[in-house]
Amino acid sequence: MWRLLGSRRFGALFVTQALGAVNDNLFKNALVVLALYRLAHVGPVVVALAGGVFILPYALFSTVAGQVADKFEKSQVVRLTKWWELGVMGLAALGFLAGNIGALLAVLFGLGVQAAFFSPVKYGILPDLLTEAELVGGNGLIEAGTFLGILAGTVAGGALIVLADGPVVVAAAGLLIAVAGLLAAYWVPRVAVAAPGLRVEWNIVRETNVLVRDARANRPVWLAILGISWFWAMGATVLAELPTVVRDNLRGSGHEVTLLLLVFSVGIGVGSVLCGGLMRGGVSVRLVPWMGLGISLFLLGFAQLARMAGVLPGVHAVLGSAAGWLMLLDLFGLAVCGGIFSVPLYVVCQEKAAPSHRSRMIATNNILNAAAMVVAALVAAGLFAAMGSAPVILVVTAVLNLLVAGALAVRLKN
Repeated sequence: MWRLLGSRRFGALFVTQALGAVNDNLFKNALVVLALYRLAHVGPVVVALAGGVFILPYALFSTVAGQVADKFEKSQVVRLTKWWELGVMGLAALGFLAGNIGALLAVLFGLGVQAAFFSPVKYGILPDLLTEAELVGGNGLIEAGTFLGILAGTVAGGALIVLADGPVVVAAAGLLIAVAGLLAAYWVPRVAVAAPGLRVEWNIVRETNVLVRDARANRPVWLAILGISWFWAMGATVLAELPTVVRDNLRGSGHEVTLLLLVFSVGIGVGSVLCGGLMRGGVSVRLVPWMGLGISLFLLGFAQLARMAGVLPGVHAVLGSAAGWLMLLDLFGLAVCGGIFSVPLYVVCQEKAAPSHRSRMIATNNILNAAAMVVAALVAAGLFAAMGSAPVILVVTAVLNLLVAGALAVRLKN
């Protein structure tokens, strides 16, 4: 599996998408921190808007993105999306230098558009670049690279923007990363066009209905999409509650949040990579329900420890206590299970979808993922307003996940 990283047919795509994940989160977190520190009164509003502004393009453009990826040669689409990213990061540099938060929010929307068009082609091209025996391992590496890129970008964005010349440094870093990603994209090999005769439908509502109907008609793909959507809803909920756990339960600081994000991201990466070995090159979802069970058990343990650990003010306090280490192990365990849970489902989407419709099925998945994350955020906000406790929200999430794992076990058995 590791030899894929050194091959042109996979390595170039891996580098391209990992750098894209770094850049998205470098910019997004730099914007959030800048708003909080420079705009005391409206900073929290900008933070609340940032996630929605980035996700909105998935709802608006995924249907068109899937059609474009199926209609045109995919490596060319990859390069066009990276040119778009470079242009957007140029606008980001101007926005940072001018200190214009409105312009930076528009840039964040532009990065969301780029991500919406890149995702269907990224997953859609993998079966063209890899053999069936390599597909699970390749997806695992892509997933690992994505989460580690998210972590690196998030940490770097927050750290760089608070420097004396932070906006200039972030602007320069964003441009350099975009250039590097664009250069890597030119090494992605050309592949056969999936559906050259496809007529692109620009009516978003109509095409979304068509794609959802097509996905539901393909039972393996539909179940995989539902499973992935739940994974992202659950993961977004857990990540959203970590800062609140640190603030309200551990009485800690941002450094502890970074530690928890590090453990979570590494765990997802480890689980994603392990999946290739566990599947032994084959495509199977037999471990998915068991990993769902593991996620719930580890999440219940983490939530309980968060309630009982007491005050742990600082990374040294977390690492110096048994409760802190147990929390980290639970978080790492649920993340490893999450990686093994999600990778086979992505492979099912790729393998069971018709090659001419593969990218459109990935686009359908993206639409439902975005909807699931929005619903999860609203439910979590309602629970917090009613109960005021992040650990309680995590317990509710773990219980719901048990039900989902059980439902998946029944559906997959049938």
